[in-house]
Amino acid sequence: MTRSMRKWLVVPIALAGLVTGCAVGPDYARPPVAPPAEFRSQVTPAETNSLADLPWWEAFNDPVLNGLIQEVLAKNYNLRVATARVQQAREQVTVARAAFYPALGYGAKAQRSKNYAAQLGIAGLDNNATNLFAGVLTASWELDVWGQIRRSSEAALAQLLATEEGRRGVILSLVSETAQAYFELLELDALLLIARESTAAYEGVYKVFKDRLEFGVTSELQTSRAEGDLFSAAATISELKSQITAKENQISVLLGKNPGPVPRGTPLFEQPVVPSVPAGLPSALLERRPDLLQAEQQLVAANAEIGVAKAEFFPKLSLTGLLGKASPELSAITSGAATIWSIAAGLTGPIFQGGKILANYRATQAYWEQVKWQYEQSVITAFQEVSNNLAALEDLSGAETDQARAVKSLEKAVGHANDRFFYGLSSYYEVLEAMQRLYPAQNAQTQTRAKRLIAYVQLYKALGGGWNVTDPQSMPPGQGRAGPAACAAAHC
Repeated sequence: MTRSMRKWLVVPIALAGLVTGCAVGPDYARPPVAPPAEFRSQVTPAETNSLADLPWWEAFNDPVLNGLIQEVLAKNYNLRVATARVQQAREQVTVARAAFYPALGYGAKAQRSKNYAAQLGIAGLDNNATNLFAGVLTASWELDVWGQIRRSSEAALAQLLATEEGRRGVILSLVSETAQAYFELLELDALLLIARESTAAYEGVYKVFKDRLEFGVTSELQTSRAEGDLFSAAATISELKSQITAKENQISVLLGKNPGPVPRGTPLFEQPVVPSVPAGLPSALLERRPDLLQAEQQLVAANAEIGVAKAEFFPKLSLTGLLGKASPELSAITSGAATIWSIAAGLTGPIFQGGKILANYRATQAYWEQVKWQYEQSVITAFQEVSNNLAALEDLSGAETDQARAVKSLEKAVGHANDRFFYGLSSYYEVLEAMQRLYPAQNAQTQTRAKRLIAYVQLYKALGGGWNVTDPQSMPPGQGRAGPAACAAAHC
């Protein structure tokens, strides 16, 4: 490269260093949100420790459930899609950053042409065939005078972080959905057991009434009612079996495999439950819930896009260069006389485009407003979800205690009714009435226990559980599973 060429290159490069120091558009600042001092319905005083600090394999105390969750995180298709989406966003960051650097290219040409001026009647032009051989390197570089490229890169990086938080959100949703479906399956198993026991009991009642009817001791009305209760209970068994199959199929799909049976671990009423768990500080929710972090990164991207749109109002400065060889003779292509080069600086800017640039700028501002309101709505919704589940844990604890007392009392009533009938102090209709009260109460107790477990799962999700787990897809071998009871004892 000659001295004159170097002189021409130094000037634009120095100019580039001077003019690329600013970036138009607003710098990002988190919208002001006012978290409450503590969650509504929070029983324990506000503290920094939280149920969300536990990894999922310690939050649930059932080895079979933990194995299912581990399998879901390894094979679920939605998680695979989210992972591929992260990789796509990562490559988009590289695409955006590529504009920071000069674009280099090359070209080669071999041409032979003959002037046809003679055939057109134009005199004085050579009509001989000519050759042209050329090989060049080209370079172009748009200087980021107004920070448009930097804002584009900032938006792409924010979208990458948003997709990564989206992936974490999918993981948390899968953990919660699997645990909830598993507890619902245990609930159906318990209800099926009650239905079978009640069917057997009603069958015994029906046989007694049928035998007594044959001997004219009881009425046909009582016998018919006993028969109706029997077949009603029997129909419940078939319905519950169908629901169990559907729930197993749901879990199988989460596992990324064809529908099939699902193993069970700890039965429903042996699952540990606690009336309250530490929820942590409401302000910490903004830093660990993946959906809130995803919404904020989308807000960062929208904020950066305002700068990208604003830069379109200003002129663009670009540098272009060319260096190569060109000669009509292939043998002379390496000689110094065949060297060609050029360097240029260009300035382009808009004058009139029918309001396109202004409309685009206003559209990015409006979109930022949308994302901002969505973020703030997501924040207060997150506080609502935590408060709802804290209240559910507290209220369902009292409800199950009362239902357990009701079931115990009704079981005594059935026993007393049987004794009275055996000693001839009452009719068997009294036994039937007591049974008709007992089994619905047992069903209600079972459903409440399931609701408590599901509220615990939903609270774990609402708090952004497992946010500090480095690799949520792997469970340390031999890791102790603390579970809800240990969580309450150790204050998480």
